[in-house]
This record gives sequence, structure tokens and C-alpha cells, in this order.
Amino acid sequence: MRILDKYIISEYLKTFVVIFFAFSVMFIVVEISDRLPNLVKRNASLEHIILFFLLRLPYLFLLTSPVIVLLSGLFLMNNLSKYSESIAIRSAGISILRMVTPLFWIGFLFSILVLLFGEFVLPKAEEYRQHLYTEKIKNQKVEDKKMKSHIHFIGFDKHLYYIGFFDGYRDLLRTIDITKFDSESGEIKKKITASEALWKNNNWFFKKCYIRSFDKGTMVDMQFFEETLMDEINVKPKDFIKIAKKPMSMNYFELQDYINRLKKVGEKYTKELVELNFKLAFPFANFIIMLFCVPLASKTARSKGRGLVFALGLLICFTYLSALRISQSLGYNGVLSPMLAAWLPNMIFFGIGSVFVIKAEV
Repeated sequence: MRILDKYIISEYLKTFVVIFFAFSVMFIVVEISDRLPNLVKRNASLEHIILFFLLRLPYLFLLTSPVIVLLSGLFLMNNLSKYSESIAIRSAGISILRMVTPLFWIGFLFSILVLLFGEFVLPKAEEYRQHLYTEKIKNQKVEDKKMKSHIHFIGFDKHLYYIGFFDGYRDLLRTIDITKFDSESGEIKKKITASEALWKNNNWFFKKCYIRSFDKGTMVDMQFFEETLMDEINVKPKDFIKIAKKPMSMNYFELQDYINRLKKVGEKYTKELVELNFKLAFPFANFIIMLFCVPLASKTARSKGRGLVFALGLLICFTYLSALRISQSLGYNGVLSPMLAAWLPNMIFFGIGSVFVIKAEV
């Protein structure tokens, strides 16, 4: 690694730590002023109050990382320009793009770090924070929503299912009606009804079950079973349970598994699918936003455009974050596909940032 690369990286990291600390203090102060009266009102202990606010730091780190990454880069580029270091570097025959290459590597590695942080640290912190607030401070019990009624869904086999009531505490279904169709003609082939079904030994046991067979719309056979094992329902009890966790409190694979469960029982999962794609797309904002630091390196110490470029960089950052939220809302409402909602802002601003980099070299 060249001496220049080490210098750029060390100066950037020093600036990053200072700005992150400043943001953390500011964020915690805002959180305290907003939430402390409510915590005191609920007679929360000092230990719980301190822990409640400290557990918010992982969310702060993830949420503000693009802004801090950009500000650190802008301050670094401003200092290099202010003290004519960028001019000296360019006079030595080193291009702007080569000079800021370490920043691109930092942005990329930081994106990977944020991705891993959001996968392993943030979900645990948010889950424990939710547990702390609900069970320790509000003295309420958090549990999954294990009771549901009037469940309609279309299975992976395109058959229609109706469950009158689901009791997740006893793994019990009541009033079951399953209609099976011919895949080619669309005509009814079989209709299964039962008063209830109990989950035992990884199978559903139907009680008071009627199986009616049809041929061209006419019933040709009917069987009755007081109790029988059936594999006609391709879901497990946990698939009916809508968990109390928020998407932020789940890692990528937990959320993916939850979405598959929602699909099985015909629940809406658009919002969760958008969140799943954002878990991958958002961290790379830290790399893309670094592109907007480059133009400042081309400004001289006396250039009147330095302040304008600095302000423009911040404006672009907040515009970028706003675009992410707008795109996310469009994904929630089905205007954009979940994948496009997550990656479209990244594609647009990567293109804009690349243009900025190219023009800085000219």
C-alpha cells in the first residue's frame, strides 16, 4: 500500500470517528428529550432507561451511515483542497481518480460491514429493546398472534383452502374445507370437509372428515372417516402464526422464512418482501454516496465553487435518502416491484455519481 493511500485512509477514519460521535450524541439527546418523560411516567429504573437508549445506537449507525460516510469524505476532500495537498498530489502526476481510490474501497468495505451489521447486530438489539420496553418497562407480555379465524388461501397446488378457526396454543384447526381442481379443465375433482384437525407427530389428523369425489361436476363417491391422517394441507401450525417481530428485528433469512410462511396461508407479504430487498440494497448506499466526494478534490483552495460543491453533496445525500423512502413507499403500495423499489435509487444515483467522477477528471 502506498504512503498516499495510508494517509488518505487514516485521515478519513479520524474524521469518520469524530462525526459519528457527534451524530451519536445529537441523536441520543433527541431520543432522550422525546422518550424520557414517557419512561419516567412508567417508573422505569435508571438501568433500564440507560439500556433502552444505548440499544438505539445500532439503528442510528445503520440509518445515518450514508450521511456520515459522505460528510467524512467531504471534510477530507475539503482539507486536502484547503491546504493545497490535492494540488501537490496532482502535480506529482497522480490523477484525482487514483487519489480517491482508497475512499471507494472504504465505501465498498463499509457497505459490507453495514450489511453484516444489519444482519447480525441490529436485529438482536431491536428485539431486545422491544422486549425491554414491553415486558420490563410496560410490564406487558409479548407473544405471537396464535389465534386466527376465517382463513382463506390458495395453496401452492392452486387448490382452495378455508379454515374457520386456528388455535396455535393447541395446534388445532376447526371447520376445514378444501376444494381440489383439475389442473387442465379447472373442474372440481375433490372436496374435503372436516370438523377439526389436530397436529400430531408432524401430521394433520382430521376428525369427522368427508371426502367427496367429482367427475365433470357430478359427485361420484363419498367417504366418511371418524379420524384419519391427511396430507392435504401442506402447511404447519407455525405457518398460521403472525409473529410479533418487526422486519427490523429479523435478519435476512428469518424474514425470508416468514415471507414463505405468509405465502403458504395466503397472507399479504408485499411490505415484508420490500423490506427483504432493502436489507441488501440499503448498505450499498455507503459506496454510492462516496462518489459525490470526488468533485471537491478538483477545487483549489481559493475556488468559490468549493462551498457550493460541499452544499450540493449534502443536498444530494438527503435527496438520495428521500428517494429511498419514496421508492420504499411505492413498493409497499405495489406501484413498483419489491426488487425495483429497493434497487432503483441505487441505480439512478450510481449513474449520477459516475458522471460527477468523470467530470472531476476533466
